[in-house]
Amino acid sequence: MIFIAATAFKKTARTLFLSLFLVATAHAAPEIVQWQHSSGAKVAWVHSPNLPMLDIRLEFDGGSRRDPAAQAGLAAATALMSQRGLQAHGTQPALDENQWTERWMDYGAQWSVSASTDRFSASLRTLTAADVLAPVIDLAAASLAYPDWSSERQQAVWTRERARFTAAWRDAQTQPATVAQRRFSQAVYGEHPYGYEANPDTWQRIHLSDMQRHWQTHIRPCDARISLVGAISRSEVDALLSRLLTPLMQQRGKTCSPLPAVAEVAPLTQASHHHVPMPTAQAHIWLGQPGHRRHDPDFFPLLLGNYILGGGGFVSRLTTEVREKRGLTYGIFSTFQPGMHAGAFVVSVQTRPDQAEQALSLTRQVLQDFVTQGPTEAEVQAAKTYMVNSFALRIDSNRKLLDNVANILWFELPSNYLNTWTQTMQAVTVADIQRALRHVLHPERMVSVVVGGRAEGKKQ
Repeated sequence: MIFIAATAFKKTARTLFLSLFLVATAHAAPEIVQWQHSSGAKVAWVHSPNLPMLDIRLEFDGGSRRDPAAQAGLAAATALMSQRGLQAHGTQPALDENQWTERWMDYGAQWSVSASTDRFSASLRTLTAADVLAPVIDLAAASLAYPDWSSERQQAVWTRERARFTAAWRDAQTQPATVAQRRFSQAVYGEHPYGYEANPDTWQRIHLSDMQRHWQTHIRPCDARISLVGAISRSEVDALLSRLLTPLMQQRGKTCSPLPAVAEVAPLTQASHHHVPMPTAQAHIWLGQPGHRRHDPDFFPLLLGNYILGGGGFVSRLTTEVREKRGLTYGIFSTFQPGMHAGAFVVSVQTRPDQAEQALSLTRQVLQDFVTQGPTEAEVQAAKTYMVNSFALRIDSNRKLLDNVANILWFELPSNYLNTWTQTMQAVTVADIQRALRHVLHPERMVSVVVGGRAEGKKQ
């Protein structure tokens, strides 16, 4: 009984340690050291010695932009099923999903795999104590190299998960916000993979062999991006990476054949309006177009301009004009979603169904005026003050810092990007914002979607 209690206490203590909020220094961004590992992987490391913890992010070019159209959802399904058990390897027995999860819990470590539009990401959080770190890295290495794709047990698991996906999808079709987002994505992206929608038909076409092929094709150390933030030295990082990647390197080798290019998002040639009647208490409105890539040189002017337009909450133009002055909305915001390709620019509005057309018309007018005239000098200075003063909140924990380091590595930004962020933001002018907005945004060619109210509209 004493042994059991001590073991439980040890596990609980480790779990509590993992949930602590890790505070980074707010007055200056930390140094980011980058190099290329012998496997070919690009590495970025930040030494954060405040607590004996380590966060690792491994990213690969295997996000949903790599999904076949008929198998939309393949990347996400692969990410999920990679966490449902391990094959037997070497002297290690196979682990089912419960045994695999319990193994991570025994170490008090966290492992997760996910797929976004661009990236396939594996994240690890662990203590750096020697008796924990070594077995955790071995388990992570096995999770990368030996997911179970072939057993009958896994087929039963995938059948269960597919049924769960389908039930959630059917429920989502009753949610106006989800319907609006889906129709908007279809209209904005067209045939581009950014607009693919996973649904019961596409999941039915996905088999474990397809997931195995996706994993083998895209989870390659030779073109991985690996970010680390934690209390380990550079020499310890090198040893850790060799231990983490060796099983995968033995399967894949050190060379990479180029992956097929993915086409860019096509610009819209004309406006279109889509109305979906639903018996809802609120109408959900989406207005927008393809925006810009993350590599756009006007990233900072567009970021600052969007804050003034609709990203700044109650101090934004859209909130002032549509909500405060006219009372036409419960909430309104705008955002850019840049990625490897032109992610969407979107304005989202919620209002009463009988006010939807008026709210949409006014939103269009505010947007058109902002693109034509640009912001005022006072608006720009106020926005800069907020953005610069709140910058420390972007890196005030190890996890937030890891997110930023991973973005720097993925988009090949300068290693001093965080150190120069405030200076770059301060250098943005009214003219920069106006020029960038006119270049990217075209209100006369935007897609609008309204969910709630009258019958289906037609393309303009």
